Amino acid sequence: MKNTLASILLGSNQGDSRAVFEKTHEQLTVRCGTIVKKSALYETEPWGFESNSWFLNQVVLLDSFLPANELLNVLHQIEADFGRIRTTENGYSSRIIDLDILYFGNEIQHNEQLKIPHPRLHLRKFTLLPLCEIAPDFVHPALRKTNKMLLEELADNNVVRKLDNTF
Repeated sequence: MKNTLASILLGSNQGDSRAVFEKTHEQLTVRCGTIVKKSALYETEPWGFESNSWFLNQVVLLDSFLPANELLNVLHQIEADFGRIRTTENGYSSRIIDLDILYFGNEIQHNEQLKIPHPRLHLRKFTLLPLCEIAPDFVHPALRKTNKMLLEELADNNVVRKLDNTF
């Protein structure tokens, strides 16, 4: 099986998020493939729920040697290794780490376990800003629009601030 370029969103609003991201980068490299590009870090207000703690977000492009379903399983294991407990209830909450597959090459999958492209990526500024930084011209395989076009059409008014680019 050949490698696939996957776009992964990292999010955290508990603990030392920068340290968690650094350790997550290491785990992604050891367990999933090679990180070929990283966006800057973005500070974002919570989306979909109330919290006093803002999120740190980043998108990485991962040249993955795993198929999509296996990659998702490893991402969930990395989250669990940091102490994240996934619940079955709908809704959003604070978390030490959240890892979402935004794109997996040009694949479109919608099953109970995995939905790619991510079904809400085109609705979220905290996803599209870092994604456009590293892959503005990538075409969403289902919506047939570039990330840049999706960002230009975005109605999300949440505050998203780009932080220093040293990470």
